[in-house]
Amino acid sequence: MDSADRSPVDPAERKQRQRESFHADDPGAGPLTTDQGVEVDHTDDSLAAGERGPTLMEDFHFREKLTRFDHERIPERVVHARGAGAYGYFEPYESCAEFTRAAFLQDPAVRTPVFVRFSTVQGPKGSADTVRDVRGFATKFYTSEGNYDLVGNNFPVFFIQDGIKFPDFVHAVKPEPHNDMPTGASAHDSLWDFVSLQPETLHAIMWLMSDRAIPRSYRMMQGFGVHTFRFVNADGKGTFVKFHWTPKPGVHSLVWDEAQECQGRNPDFNRGDLWDAIEAGEYPEWELGVQLVPEEDEFAFGFDLLDATKLIPEEQVPVRPIGRMVLDRNPENFFAETEQVAFHTANVVPGIDFTNDPLLQARNFSYLDTQLIRLGGPNFSQLPVNRPVAPVRNNQRDGYHQSAIHRGTNYSPNSLGGGCPAHAGVDGKAFTHYTERVDGHKIRRRSPSFQDHYSQPALFWNSMADWEKQHIVEAFRFELGKVDARAVRARTVEQLAKVDGALAAQVARGVGVPEPSGGETASKLSSRALSLEALRGDGSIRTRKIAVLVTDGIDAEQVTSVRERLAAEGAIMEALAPADGEVRGADGELYTVDRALATVASVLYDAVLLPGGPVGTPPAAADQDAMRFVRDAYRHGKPIGALGSGVGILSSLEPEGLRLSTEFHRVEADHGVVTETSPGPAGEEFLDAFVAAIAAHRHWDRPPTRH
Repeated sequence: MDSADRSPVDPAERKQRQRESFHADDPGAGPLTTDQGVEVDHTDDSLAAGERGPTLMEDFHFREKLTRFDHERIPERVVHARGAGAYGYFEPYESCAEFTRAAFLQDPAVRTPVFVRFSTVQGPKGSADTVRDVRGFATKFYTSEGNYDLVGNNFPVFFIQDGIKFPDFVHAVKPEPHNDMPTGASAHDSLWDFVSLQPETLHAIMWLMSDRAIPRSYRMMQGFGVHTFRFVNADGKGTFVKFHWTPKPGVHSLVWDEAQECQGRNPDFNRGDLWDAIEAGEYPEWELGVQLVPEEDEFAFGFDLLDATKLIPEEQVPVRPIGRMVLDRNPENFFAETEQVAFHTANVVPGIDFTNDPLLQARNFSYLDTQLIRLGGPNFSQLPVNRPVAPVRNNQRDGYHQSAIHRGTNYSPNSLGGGCPAHAGVDGKAFTHYTERVDGHKIRRRSPSFQDHYSQPALFWNSMADWEKQHIVEAFRFELGKVDARAVRARTVEQLAKVDGALAAQVARGVGVPEPSGGETASKLSSRALSLEALRGDGSIRTRKIAVLVTDGIDAEQVTSVRERLAAEGAIMEALAPADGEVRGADGELYTVDRALATVASVLYDAVLLPGGPVGTPPAAADQDAMRFVRDAYRHGKPIGALGSGVGILSSLEPEGLRLSTEFHRVEADHGVVTETSPGPAGEEFLDAFVAAIAAHRHWDRPPTRH
């Protein structure tokens, strides 16, 4: 024990001194170095064979930077820590042999089992589902030729072009290093400082500020492979391919204040929705589509196909549907399956190969490196959720968590083991890398074809409906309004001005910085496929949740008639009352209450029904909760149905210019508000109009209310 330990110092003070001895301040001025003290003159681009060539493994700075980043967290994932998963199957519509030899894309009669994990990117496992964030959409296909992992997101583009920048981006978007705040949020200084200095982020940032970043449900969001991959057919011919998942119910999102309230009312809103739908037999379904580009058209676009911050507009290359995926089984143990599942972009099968996209090349290194530390060694593929259904024969032995007791030889070639396992034969089943000529100088320089950072953010902005644009502006104002450094706010607005001058001006006015001068749009192009208006789904209302506000004296016939119709359409109706238990209808019968009104909110439902009754509006004790519920549903554009005296609740909001029913047996359907003042069961005209309003999901052109 040293003299410091023997001194009569308070134990707490001694501990503080001990802590201080381990302090490491910021490095301050001086050149950037590796962990070995070697000075580095460039940290933005990986070492590659030519400007558009593959990343070279001799790039020790890249490997050290990514390795250190991959090993920063134990045991949860560094990113995508909070997730939910499910099992299911994939089946192709027809053979894709013209483009790829991948066996699981050949026979419509063959179902390939899958495991899918959805996730948020920024927050830890304990964060909420409904934060503004990218959502991971990772699919493991257990094919007859081995596991294929399509590891994507619900955005078709990413924030950076080269994987060497991934640690910088994630460090910036993670909580501030000095206080570890905010959790699961991007509204803070370091992220926007990075964005304002790294304009390649702007396209993904536009998606992040849109409603795509707050999906209504995992079942109602798109998925994308992000990168340009390569299909290879049996003749060795390559075709560039981008992957798209499109949900059958359509693409639907929350709005920002809904998302925030969900974090308090139900932080597991998306995870619970997925679990409940599968348990109820309402199996989520997506269609897999591909954009196919012949190799001879690689340079036919105004951007580089290897640039992960760019998408191919569907007007230029339509999406071709090739199959569907259904999720029909929940995991039995969250840890053993959802938590331990290990995805890797380099898990490919014959017929699917890579391109020289520098972000994809980095992921092909990084994912495996991450799994080694997170799952404790190289044998994680033996975990049940990760095991392929194809036979595994190799000479890999030992290591942490080896579950097999191997006998015989463990090297190749050998004679003592009968030469097994032998090399795959010449029957064309083995994986063979696509033959591609690669040459170039060893350089750290990005191709000039990657340098347009503004046209596609403008394309996204131009493609939005007016209400979507308004939500994007409000999102920028909220996010930048949380940034303390005014210089960062101003610099970000200056970047937005290079995307679209009108957007930048609106944001500037909201965050208290000067409006940039000039600033036209960086592109006149638009794509309808990017707007939620074009992605409403198949018109079904299956699994939609409708709240019916009830109290003593309700017209039970009205409630029953609507419930029966909604149930026939596959929707779910829950009765909400001032208190839990039962209410007595106008007919004297008791009816069960599903939830007390004070325990829920309209943000947890897709539509609202207001039945009538001789008592008119709910009693005074329930007025505040009921009126807030209806008011929020109205301003969030949600469908509202009102019958009999229930129309009076809507009238009390004084909606400006909205048509409400005032005559018996007359149905009014206006901006998603469907009313009928007649007593008794709801008529077919009302029911048809209410179902149609729910199928449309939102009604943003609705006039405002006075209250």
